[in-house]
Amino acid sequence: MKKMNLPNKLTIFRMILIVPFVLLLLGGHGGWFGALSEGTERLVDYIALAIFIIASLTDLIDGKIARKYNLVTNFGKFMDPLADKLLVSTAMIALVELSRIPAWIVIVIISREFIISGFRLVASDNNVVIAASYWGKFKTVFQMVMVCLMIANISVLQTATDVIMWIAVVLTIVSLIDYLLKNKNVMREQK
Repeated sequence: MKKMNLPNKLTIFRMILIVPFVLLLLGGHGGWFGALSEGTERLVDYIALAIFIIASLTDLIDGKIARKYNLVTNFGKFMDPLADKLLVSTAMIALVELSRIPAWIVIVIISREFIISGFRLVASDNNVVIAASYWGKFKTVFQMVMVCLMIANISVLQTATDVIMWIAVVLTIVSLIDYLLKNKNVMREQK
């Protein structure tokens, strides 16, 4: 049995970090830790934010290492995007629970991910590789910044947080439309 390479270990680490992230973010506000002072709640938010940032950075690092050192594996191709979707979706669902983001926005963002994943499955059945677009990359950056700002929950940054949230929503929709238009042939019946 082959040993797991570093990029795959980082992907697994990212998935593991979701557990303490959620426990801290929701537990600090839901009374799991007992009654916390406002200052302690803020501290717990910042620790959850640090975990989210570390997990997000592993996404950047694992891909770069895998490509640079030719460590791309089937496990990584499958698990890396899954870990990303789990991290971001979990964070946004937790933020709905804390009333920091409207549920409909999370539904739009997660729906886009399901649609794109479905397209990629159909494409792979037809031996077509679909590369990520710049719109998708911009969408990801704005979603990550949005989530970080919402976790931090700093009142003086609320307007900036709202603007970034709307940009993330627009980029989510634009990237979906761009993806569908560029890859519409994938859905045609193959003879």
